[in-house]
Amino acid sequence: MAEKQHTIGKQVSLSGLGLHTGVNATLTLFPAEENYGYRFKRVDLPDAPVIRALIDNVSYTERGTVLKEGNAMVSTTEHCLAALRGMGVDNCLIEVNGPEVPILDGSSQIFVKAIVEAGIVEQEAEREYFEVREKMMIEDPETGGYIIALPDSRFSVQIMITFDKSLLLANQFATLEKIEDFEKEISACRTFVFLHELEPLLKNNLIKGGSLDNAIIIIDKPVEQKELDRLAALFDKPTVEVKPTGILNNLDLHFTNEPARHKLLDVLGDLALAGLPVKGRIIANKPGHKINAEFTKIVRKEIRKRQLKMDAPHYDPNKTPVFDINRIRQLLPHRPPFLLVDKIIDLQEKTIVGVKNITMNEPFFVGHFPEEPVMPGVLLVEAMAQIGGILVLSGLEEAHRYSTYFLKLDNIKFRQKLVPGDTVVFKLELMTEIRRGVANMKGVGFVGDTLVVEGEFMAQILKNK
Repeated sequence: MAEKQHTIGKQVSLSGLGLHTGVNATLTLFPAEENYGYRFKRVDLPDAPVIRALIDNVSYTERGTVLKEGNAMVSTTEHCLAALRGMGVDNCLIEVNGPEVPILDGSSQIFVKAIVEAGIVEQEAEREYFEVREKMMIEDPETGGYIIALPDSRFSVQIMITFDKSLLLANQFATLEKIEDFEKEISACRTFVFLHELEPLLKNNLIKGGSLDNAIIIIDKPVEQKELDRLAALFDKPTVEVKPTGILNNLDLHFTNEPARHKLLDVLGDLALAGLPVKGRIIANKPGHKINAEFTKIVRKEIRKRQLKMDAPHYDPNKTPVFDINRIRQLLPHRPPFLLVDKIIDLQEKTIVGVKNITMNEPFFVGHFPEEPVMPGVLLVEAMAQIGGILVLSGLEEAHRYSTYFLKLDNIKFRQKLVPGDTVVFKLELMTEIRRGVANMKGVGFVGDTLVVEGEFMAQILKNK
């Protein structure tokens, strides 16, 4: 069954300080229509401008991800977006009455609780994924960081970080094997900062909303108690001290590798700006908002490329087919030499993908351009029609008692001749719901990445006599 899109069930609000601006803001999540995606709305500005949460609108990535569209901007978006993506919410309007998303406890946990309170509602439209089809990689020569994406049937992330400047913390590793584990394994993991970074951040008017309650402070140099007392006074704490694990005693860690898990959270939030959820294995070494954004730009560019170009279905000849030739023979009345489908490799509620291998042994080559064999166009259309027949019959009980008869063909286009040795991958999709036994379908056929045939079909389902 195809996955459906989801939104939240009702509006829900939360409030807090912005990490860098120190401005108190209220953020409200609203249900949104299908294919809406994520959008921020600055309700404190004239005309309440909307900022689409897409990588195209990223304007700044230092210590957080800042989105800007037109003259409106919103910062520190990654924890909220990670919560939405991690909880399987596809469409959401995010209203905020300030320049920055509240930092809350420095993680996604409070956003997740708000989403759970609102409820998650299934919508009618199918969820579309960006599927990684080949290795994708980006590197940052300055930091030695890199992000790699590899093909996989589901989404997973592996994160490696190195504390070169820390005296006590070793390298850390974190993994999320399936998105359903986000709430339990990742959402509560808080942001972190090195002790040496606090002073310049404060001097540059950053972390105005920071406190020892929303960040893990990692010790990266020998520090005297006098310095710790000064830090305590700076953050209005009675006292702070260094734990043996190399962090301040301001917070107890949820996990020993909480910093690495938070980096994974950031990757998920920044990758949400691609516009589609991802199917693939992500491996990141020393990730940060800058390299996350650069990688997401690559993903977004590939999404646009696929949307602009009619995309060939992915065909893995090593994968077990959904229907082999024996199952196809049970559904279709056709037999050689007029059975023109070799296997079905994907079958969803409204789509089907089938394969036809063209060999020199096809009987029509005897008389159809025998000196330069070419598959007849009418048989190419017939192969596509047979696959469409399997689509509509596969959903019926006792399908073998029915047949499909094509009533009309429209917009048939042949774009390239087909010869022995070609493998044609056809994809057909229902254009409307099946009503009164009549199905309307659109089909395309590819050899490799090249579109070779397309057309529209109307078929009637009738019971065999």
